[in-house]
Amino acid sequence: MSTNSYFLTDLEDSSSLEKPVKSPCISICALDDNDICTGCFRSADEITGWGHYSNKQKREVLAQTYKREKEVNPFL
Repeated sequence: MSTNSYFLTDLEDSSSLEKPVKSPCISICALDDNDICTGCFRSADEITGWGHYSNKQKREVLAQTYKREKEVNPFL
């Protein structure tokens, strides 16, 4: 494989070119009885793992947080 082939393979992995997904933290940090933050709706494990997650994993967590928040506030 030529050097150009390696370069093109790297470009195909868009995760290295993406902007980082921002944390949903709003500095209201309190866990409920289910270990879900009442501010950002992430689980304790999601909060502690956030810095190690890929952008794809972070977007999956954000989708879960939206579902959790919608359970609490159905008018979203």
